Amino acid sequence: MEQSPKLHEYFAEWMQLYKRDAVQPITYQKYEMTHRQLCRLAPDIRMSQMSRLTYQKILNEYAKTHERQTVMDFHRHVRSALMDALEERIIERDPTRKAVLKGIKHRKHKTKFLHQHEVQSLLNVLTLNEGVNWDYFILLISKTGLRFAEALGVTPEDFDFARQNLKIDKTWNYKAEKSGFAPTKNHASVRNVQLDWQTVIQFSQLTKGMPPHQPIFVQNTKVYNDTVNHYLERLCRRAEIPVISVHGLRHTHASLLLYSGVSIASVAHRLGHSNMNTTQQTYLHIIQELENQDNDKVMKHLASLV
Repeated sequence: MEQSPKLHEYFAEWMQLYKRDAVQPITYQKYEMTHRQLCRLAPDIRMSQMSRLTYQKILNEYAKTHERQTVMDFHRHVRSALMDALEERIIERDPTRKAVLKGIKHRKHKTKFLHQHEVQSLLNVLTLNEGVNWDYFILLISKTGLRFAEALGVTPEDFDFARQNLKIDKTWNYKAEKSGFAPTKNHASVRNVQLDWQTVIQFSQLTKGMPPHQPIFVQNTKVYNDTVNHYLERLCRRAEIPVISVHGLRHTHASLLLYSGVSIASVAHRLGHSNMNTTQQTYLHIIQELENQDNDKVMKHLASLV
């Protein structure tokens, strides 16, 4: 009788069959990371041995060195494969049923977003009169909420200064061995982002005479996310504000818009989220805070009706 495949073997075949070329390369890399973890955690476990107990042991072992959110992502990947295996009758029962997700306590993270006066302090220390530099990159993300790869992929021709908007229809695949333009994260990420007049003036001067089709911030060298984050850290310390990551600037942009009364739908479109649920989940704490403020307004209004 033929032996059932090993868990990591089935997962590898499953992700190549269903996920390769169906998801963005960066997303597929996460599936590959899950596969490597399965090889480490369960090198010899076969699909026929998959029970709730066996699966929980794998989750518990993974949770010893990862935060709960990361454990949830790992579980989601493996469970998707196992549900297909169940449908194909490779396994008889769902081993993931009632799985308990654990994880180590949150490590100390960088500040997720800045307050408005802190953003202003950061912008005040930027050097914007010496040609292309990371200061302009930081300015662009602060003013638009672009993703890191989207900002890297911006070219001079993407700006429509007359209409005060920026077209986002590509990214820069900085993680690949051979960098180059790549598609956006999803269809919703293709969008036009409105610009304020100050940003229009700053980038119209910066891009004057630059090759229209070449990325503004990629200057014949490999770009690393850590390099820009370390540079931003030095700027934050100089501005005497909490240290934040480049991705944190995207969160900051969205947070400030929500606090200023911009609708969730508009923020979702500006960020390039595929649906409003993503925006709501990411900024739930802010939305709840704003709802509490609205409730106070409602009560004051009703109390005035006497």
